[in-house]
Order: sequence, then structure tokens, then C-alpha cells
Amino acid sequence: MKTLGRRTRLLAATTATAGLVLVAGCSAGDSGGKTTVKGVHLVKAGQLTTCTHLPYPPFQSEIDGKVQGFDVSLIDLVAKDLGVKQQILDTPFENFKTGAFLNSGQCDLAAAGMTITAERKKNVDFSDPYFEATQAVLVDRKSGVGSLADVKAKGRKLGAQAQTTGEDYAKTKGYDPVSFHSSDAVLNGLRTGQVQAVIIDYPVVQGWLKDKANADAFKVVDNLNTGEQYGFTVKKGNTALLAAVDKALKNAKADGTYKKIYEQWIGPYAASAAQGDSAASPSAS
Repeated sequence: MKTLGRRTRLLAATTATAGLVLVAGCSAGDSGGKTTVKGVHLVKAGQLTTCTHLPYPPFQSEIDGKVQGFDVSLIDLVAKDLGVKQQILDTPFENFKTGAFLNSGQCDLAAAGMTITAERKKNVDFSDPYFEATQAVLVDRKSGVGSLADVKAKGRKLGAQAQTTGEDYAKTKGYDPVSFHSSDAVLNGLRTGQVQAVIIDYPVVQGWLKDKANADAFKVVDNLNTGEQYGFTVKKGNTALLAAVDKALKNAKADGTYKKIYEQWIGPYAASAAQGDSAASPSAS
């Protein structure tokens, strides 16, 4: 599978009409179009700029030349409320922990299937939780692995995506997982035998297993409830944008839009998926 590396790229989201646009040297200095819409300050006029890390289906990935997914659709609602279009900037995942691209003025917010943690709250402000997540252990059917414990007991190699709670969880259980840059690279590591098992967010695994070839080759042997909740992030102190995000989420959950988007990208809807306490577990992915 293609690995995107550490390039920074601007991509058109589902609401935009443009295709893929490569951006060279995008910087905070490129801010001549700064504007305020409905009390929300935007880094570029006429658009809500979202930092993400691709690919991470079903939350965000390129489909038919556009970035689409669960996160994308939810942030589209925020953009619609503000009367602008969403544009997506593909950046390294480690920046989401530090809030670097928010602080530098390159993005208005970040949406990357990111778990709310106490450590991350030191650097960014999180929206209300918008998704309840669990970790899955996916293994090669030929590996003889029947659980996470089997990975160690049978001397198999475990993989995880770098800088994620899945990787953190594996380390807390005494594993030294092979680290992959993206979710695509994680799956490729399993396909090529670099690892015999991986730990990653269950919705991602669900997406993989929709492909018959993947379902024939791999199986889920553990589903770990780590108390994780996803949130969108803004620069610390950006209360106006945070309020706009939370309002859009609240309205979507109330009027059925959230349920529709959930069923489109995730699968059968459970009411608990939309619930959540913003004080999510600090130990998750």
C-alpha cells in the first residue's frame, strides 16, 4: 500500500470541487486572507482548514480523488454552519499531540480519529467527544495467534501505528511493537509478514475486513475496551471555534444527521456511540 511519508499536502474535502492540490512550503506567513466569520477567526478566508493524517479509513481517506470519511462529514457540518468550505491539510500525526499546525496558523482545527487524553489536553483544546472507540487485535489466520497474550507466548511480532494509543497500549502491556507510519502501512506490514498481529482502532479493522481478501486472510482475536473517546481539536483558547464545533455535533446528534453519517461510514448505529463524557479516560490511544 502507498505510504504518504512526511509531506504536507492540501486536499479538497467532499464539499469542495477542486481535486488534489500539492502544497510546497505552506507556512503561517501565507495568511493574507485571514477573516472572521460569525465570530470565528479562520486562518484563510472562505474556508475551514482542517489538519488530518491520511489515510485513516473510515475516518478520513482519499476516495475517487477526494478526502472523505466520518470525520470529514462531521467537520463539513461545522463548515456549512459557518458558510464556508472545508479544506484538508495532510500532516504528520505527531503534530496533533503538540498542536503545532494549530499554533503556527496553518490549520483552524484538527480531525484525525484522535483520542482525548489528559496529556494531549495540555497542548490543545478538545471538542465534546464524538465517537466511542475500542482497540482490536487483528492477526494472520495462519499465525496460530488466538489472543493478544498469544502474540508474546508464541513469539510472534506485533505491529501498531506510530504515535497512537494502540501503540501506547501495547507498550503498557510489555510489548515492543513494530511501528508503522500510517494505517495503510500497518495493514501492509501484516500482509507482507513483517508482523503477524496488529493492534489498531476497531473501526479501522472493520473497514479493512469489508474487503473479502482481507477477511479471508485475517481475523479479529481480541477487542479491547480501553475507554477511548475521539475529539476534534483547536488551538488552546480558541473558544469561538470550539463552540461552533460542539454546536454542530450537538445538533447533528439531535436531528439524526449524526446517525446517518455514522451508518454511512462506520456501520450499524448504537446510541452509545454518540454519547460520552468530555473527561475521557487519560490512558487511551
